[in-house]
Amino acid sequence: MIVTKDEARAHLNVTGNADDAIIEAQIGAAQAHIESLLGFKIEERYPPTEDSSPVSTVPASLKQAVLLLVGHLYENREASLIGVNAQALPFGLWDIVNEHRNYWGEPSAA
Repeated sequence: MIVTKDEARAHLNVTGNADDAIIEAQIGAAQAHIESLLGFKIEERYPPTEDSSPVSTVPASLKQAVLLLVGHLYENREASLIGVNAQALPFGLWDIVNEHRNYWGEPSAA
């Protein structure tokens, strides 16, 4: 996974570990969904560095996309919402995905 449980907890502002199983499952689901939108596996396109340094080759924007979707999944665990008006946020998930999306089956320049 390109996002750690600790990174997700910090993004969600969750301090305890009671929801760790939920958060881990949501990280996996979010990354899988974003990969299906992108048309490629993120970790295959951006493999870890050879020296195993903590520096990742994954663009920060793709990590942020996973975190955005994890946040949405964490806050909205039901199939429907009642009494809520929703609208897409500017510069959100779709904007990030579209920067990196693989439309023609070739590696993107990003």
